[in-house]
Amino acid sequence: MPVLDRDASKDSGGRDALPKLPVPNLKDTLDRYLSCMKHLLTEEQFNKTQNIVTQFGAPGGVGELLQSKLTERSENMANWVYDYWLNDMYLNNRLALPVNSSPAMVFPQQNFKAPIDSLRFAAHLISGVLEYKTHLDDRNLPADYARGQLAGTRLCMEQYYRLFTSYRLPGPERDTLVAQESSVMPEPEHIIVACKNQFFVLDVMINFRQLNQRDLLTQLEKIVKMADNEEEQLPPIGLLTSDGRTEWAESRSVLMRESTNRDSLDMIERCLCLVCLDDASGPELSDTTRAMLMLHGGGLTKNGGNRWYDKPMQFIVGADGCCGVVCEHSAFEGIVLVQCTEYLLKCMIGSPSKLVRAASVSELPAPRRLRWKCTPEIHKLITSAADKLQRMVKNLDMSVHKFHDYGKEFIKKQKMSPDAYIQVALQLGFYRCQGRPVSTYESASLRRFQQGRVDNIRSATPEAFAFVKAMTEGKNSTSDTEKMELLKGAITAQTSYTRLAITGMAIDNHLLGLRELAHEMKMGKLEMFKDEAYLISNQFILSTSQVPTTVEMFCCYGPVVPNGYGACYNPQSDHIIFSVSSFHDSQQTCSAEFVKCLVQGLRDIRDLCNKCNADCAATEERKGQTQEAHTQTETKWEEKSPQRPSDMTKNKQTVPQVLVKTTDQSSVEAQTQTLPHGEARPLRKMSKS
Repeated sequence: MPVLDRDASKDSGGRDALPKLPVPNLKDTLDRYLSCMKHLLTEEQFNKTQNIVTQFGAPGGVGELLQSKLTERSENMANWVYDYWLNDMYLNNRLALPVNSSPAMVFPQQNFKAPIDSLRFAAHLISGVLEYKTHLDDRNLPADYARGQLAGTRLCMEQYYRLFTSYRLPGPERDTLVAQESSVMPEPEHIIVACKNQFFVLDVMINFRQLNQRDLLTQLEKIVKMADNEEEQLPPIGLLTSDGRTEWAESRSVLMRESTNRDSLDMIERCLCLVCLDDASGPELSDTTRAMLMLHGGGLTKNGGNRWYDKPMQFIVGADGCCGVVCEHSAFEGIVLVQCTEYLLKCMIGSPSKLVRAASVSELPAPRRLRWKCTPEIHKLITSAADKLQRMVKNLDMSVHKFHDYGKEFIKKQKMSPDAYIQVALQLGFYRCQGRPVSTYESASLRRFQQGRVDNIRSATPEAFAFVKAMTEGKNSTSDTEKMELLKGAITAQTSYTRLAITGMAIDNHLLGLRELAHEMKMGKLEMFKDEAYLISNQFILSTSQVPTTVEMFCCYGPVVPNGYGACYNPQSDHIIFSVSSFHDSQQTCSAEFVKCLVQGLRDIRDLCNKCNADCAATEERKGQTQEAHTQTETKWEEKSPQRPSDMTKNKQTVPQVLVKTTDQSSVEAQTQTLPHGEARPLRKMSKS
């Protein structure tokens, strides 16, 4: 995920002047596909796949026909892959949203000394949301520009405008991403506040005036008192949204039979966002525990029912200081979530709340509790959803680790991309765990194009595989110099594929487009997409994403396959935060073990870099000493043997050239990154950086 620059120029909506997503060349995609898959398959599997791919891409064959149709589609649409990708990635997925799909940002642990403190925090947060929403409504949000590779490219801003205006509607076979369009007579904007599994309507505009922080705090206090009234408490309807998507669609149909329920659903579906006031979850609030609580709420016994997972933005404010935000991912990418939440947190830090106590404003109408009519059938559905959520809570194996040995500054000093370096380390860590390479997903932003979302950087490259084998199986037989060259090759390959992905030339979206067009043209399931290799290529046992932040927080999410890992990382100057997830019921995974192997890999790569850098510096020093001795010998010879003026001039030109190379530190470092060197000498053990 790229780091962004912000520009103060007014955003025009995102599409203006942005190019369309290109359609890659068919032969290039098929060749890259084979290259990506060869080392992940047996020889027999690969030979079969190679024949299938050759037949698919043959002149005049089905591949060329689909390619021509895809080109026509690209000419007639703003983004030829958007609908295909959205359905395939999210809306067709029938798994429950918590853990499986919805990522979370975990805020710094808050120190609430009294119950009122958490409400002050929530009021301040809501005030920031309203301010941010005003920027969106006025279309004056600063435009994003890419950094890193192809820096300075303007990015599509459309995803920002879905933050507070969209909703994921469950369907029996496919969900729908509903985007609310502004109307001539918009109803007053409101937020839904969840408290003790109850839902309340908090109007943020009353008598054409937006509530300030003091008003918001007053209303939140009223909500807490209303939620504490046990006589008024209703069943935890929110648990239904944590169910599988088909099951939730069926439950919603049952709810919709009653007009009271329809009205409550409508209020939730049209709200700006949810603010979930959570009860304290227990004494142990490590980073790992807080991450899990953000993802699933802790189940029915804690705050699992205090959610409505279909809304894109759910801000969590725990009485114990456990705070963050859970997002429904189909509407926008993680970087948009980061930009929004960083704005809110910086706003709260930069303008501390001036509230001392809640204002007593009698003219503010009380917030409204949402009512539900629950039949025995609905009670049964809630119980079923609660049981499944509880199993998910027990099954999630999460490990959040702050790696303090070094951060991205050390990596940059090696003249390497931090993201590519960490991806190679992830490959090394996984190989140490399981002894095999697997299909790996890393999201790459396509926001350089109209309606751009993401494509996949296939990080399990042949070059990364060669490096990890040298670091494990060939540990003693491969020299440090050879390992260093393999590391550079792996990072170069990763960087090159990243560039392909962000410019629309990666393979995953292209193959998806061809597959979906074949389906639309009623060609049946082609051999190309029934092949075992294609199925393996889409089983992302390692699902990764870089989510960098400038505020102290981190992102987490679950694995995307039952026997896989989710690995999110946040590189900082002197440390890296990793959030690793898997499932306990998989015999093939263990998050703690993967973190252990990952940490060892990061240390091994650092030690390799340090050894080779030291050896290169020593080699350069010896060269300098040899040249100096040679120069001194020539000087003595000159004293004994008279020379012609032209010979003296040549020597005077030679000496400074050598001295410049040996005394200029940056020149030496640059050379050590690019020049081949002799076999490294063993060094004494390096101290931890």
